[in-house]
Order: sequence, then structure tokens, then C-alpha cells
Amino acid sequence: VQLQESGPGLVKASQTLSLTCTVSGGSITTNYWNWIRQPPGKGLEWIGWISYSGSTAYSPSLKSRTSISRDTSKNQFTLQLSSVTPEDPAGYYCGKVLTSTSLFDYWGQGTQVTVSS
Repeated sequence: VQLQESGPGLVKASQTLSLTCTVSGGSITTNYWNWIRQPPGKGLEWIGWISYSGSTAYSPSLKSRTSISRDTSKNQFTLQLSSVTPEDPAGYYCGKVLTSTSLFDYWGQGTQVTVSS
């Protein structure tokens, strides 16, 4: 399984960040598909997931600004984070969680996002 993030690396403050994860070698109609980020100098922060059925779950701290959707015909899932602030710059990663273990088994390489004022 391979995951590849794509999207703009620069977003203006107050606008919406949109990133897409393209999956190959496995179907997003199985398991759980996650977004995670790592701000500079900080640890990993889970953003949310979309499941094999299309249900979603989000971090409580980001829930009001986050939406994860999918396109099964393209085997892609997308993160939208609205009203970005100077606290949102980070490396953004997509990752697969195996249903049977609840553990991450595949990750994308990540994409860096910065926010301009």
C-alpha cells in the first residue's frame, strides 16, 4: 500500500487548507484512513479519520474546523481545515490504520504546509 499527500504548501490565514491523499495498492473501502500533523518542534497530532464505510471521527480540538471526505472512484480521501491560523503550519501526513489491530501500518511521506498572513 502506498499513500501520497498532495495540495498547496502555502495557505493564507483565515482560508481553508485542502489536502488529498491518493492511495494505491489498497482500497479505501477497507480499514481506516487518517490525517495526522506534526507542527515544527512538536509531537504528532491526530486530526481525524474516515472509515471503510465513509463514517468520520475528528479530534475534539479540531472538530469545529475539520472535514474529511473521500472519492472511492479515485481511491482518494481529502482533508479540509477551515479558518487556518498561525498555529496550523505543520507537516501533514495521511496514514492507514488496520481495522484488526487499530495500529498504523502505512504512512504517506507527508507534505509541509505554511500559513501566510
